[in-house]
Amino acid sequence: MSETTPGATAPEPVPEPSGRAVPRFAVVLRTPAHAGEPLFARAPKAWQRILPLAVVAVFVLTLMPVTIAVSTNVYGAGGGWAGALGVAQTVPLLLAVTRPLPAWGIVLTADVVGAVVLAHADGVAGHSWPWPPMVIVGYLVCMVCLGLREPVRNLVAVWLVTGAAGGALELLRPDGVTTTTALLFILAGAFLALTGALRGLGDAQQRIVEQQGISEAERARRTLLEERARIARELHDVVAHHMSVITVQADSAPYRLPGMADPVREEFEAIAASARESLGEMRRLLTVLRGNGDGPGGERAPQPGIDRLQQLVEATVRAGQPVRLSLAAGAAAAAPAAVDLSAYRIVQEALANVVRHAPGARTHVSLTLHSDELLVLVVNGPAPDAAPALETSGTGHGLVGMRERVRLTGGTLDTGPLPDGGFRVAARLPLNETAEEPS
Repeated sequence: MSETTPGATAPEPVPEPSGRAVPRFAVVLRTPAHAGEPLFARAPKAWQRILPLAVVAVFVLTLMPVTIAVSTNVYGAGGGWAGALGVAQTVPLLLAVTRPLPAWGIVLTADVVGAVVLAHADGVAGHSWPWPPMVIVGYLVCMVCLGLREPVRNLVAVWLVTGAAGGALELLRPDGVTTTTALLFILAGAFLALTGALRGLGDAQQRIVEQQGISEAERARRTLLEERARIARELHDVVAHHMSVITVQADSAPYRLPGMADPVREEFEAIAASARESLGEMRRLLTVLRGNGDGPGGERAPQPGIDRLQQLVEATVRAGQPVRLSLAAGAAAAAPAAVDLSAYRIVQEALANVVRHAPGARTHVSLTLHSDELLVLVVNGPAPDAAPALETSGTGHGLVGMRERVRLTGGTLDTGPLPDGGFRVAARLPLNETAEEPS
């Protein structure tokens, strides 16, 4: 349920939940959010929020003069005692609307003192004692406020103290009185049980409303993820179709166009190989999206690593991008599986960014081994003026992917522009077996 800030002049009412009349009324009876908040403070209607105070005020205005009159005229108590008891036994009921437990303590104390006073009054014989009828009515009003506010353990304690106070007063019972100790004990327990159950129903109804809100948020989030996965699968189908056409055309070109030169034939073979590799990558990603990458039908082709960087660089060079590779001897063997895959993907993404944003720029890729880490460095110069960029703006997903792969291996990534207009990507990947496997 919603909270109110300290010092607020009025609590904020919550919307009334839909449903039948009983559940709506049960929510009105729910436990206030914090101490000092009046009963029904979060009811949806204004008249419901002022109802507890109005009802208790009616009881106070009715019981006070009746208590004074009965104590004086029926029990024969002195006027001063009767007036003091009338005020002490009824006015604290107003406090019970906001703080019922302290109000109950005051009322019980006043009722016990009143029972002692009436035990020595001249006209007590033949009347109810230790709890006169007006005391019982006022006490039950306090029980209603307690039951709607306090937890069960406090209600049980209040009930037991009520019985203990009545039992102790039985030691002072005058002759000829009608004892009401058991009556108040039974009625107090019944009122506490009934109002406590109603309050519990309101709390349960409020928790249901809150859980429904959480469920709706989770359902919306799941729907969004499912929609993204659906779009990704559709994108795979579209791109896979075109890549398949490219593969077929590249493979069949030497047969459809006889007599082509060997460099041209090799170029078509490279195009077909790149297209097939791209199709394999998309199938692996689609398998992950479908959630069965580890199942019987999952893709089991080996992931690329450092040993395939030479092929990646050669393919980039054939695309017209001047790239130079410096690869430390033994780097592929020294790198764990996670580092091996991450290094390849970082270089792959960095070269793709160069092709998109700085076509024709001279690029240097280097992988160097240190004692406990692998340094991956991709540096490109400025793009030639005659080569317009394929993309003037990017989504930033490439750098995000690099950072995620570096984070998974426990390394660090440094990226940024160079003073001459180029760009630098530097990743330090630790060579230890405790690195987390990339997902």
